[in-house]
Amino acid sequence: MVFQDSDEQLFMPTVLEDVAFGPLNLGLTPEEATARAKKALEQAGIASALHKSPYHLSAGEKRRVAIAGVLAMSPEILVLDEPTTFLDPPGQRELLTLLRQLPQAKIVVTHDMQFASAIASRAVFFEKGRIIANGSVDELVRQFNWKTG
Repeated sequence: MVFQDSDEQLFMPTVLEDVAFGPLNLGLTPEEATARAKKALEQAGIASALHKSPYHLSAGEKRRVAIAGVLAMSPEILVLDEPTTFLDPPGQRELLTLLRQLPQAKIVVTHDMQFASAIASRAVFFEKGRIIANGSVDELVRQFNWKTG
């Protein structure tokens, strides 16, 4: 999102403004939304990027900011679709550590069996919109003879 001020100068929102967007739309005051955004950024381990533009962050940092944006909304459940995409191995480890620390229930859609095994206690395999199997990730890997790694 690019904004224009009265002097016709363009400026981009900061990470803090981006994360506060959701709480503002919930009807929180700007002060409440900012406080929630700061807390969520700390929780996601990206508070140091508070005043940066989201466009100048790495893929891993952007992922953390996105998670902070969701956390600022105080969800009970996190739904993540292919969360390790475009992350290098250190970024994947950091994401795993972060997700393990969060108290919310998590639904993770992924083809990354190593990540799934590390984060999930239960797996469900869908085919053409139907549940084909469920159990531990390791059980499903064995049952369907999937290759990992």
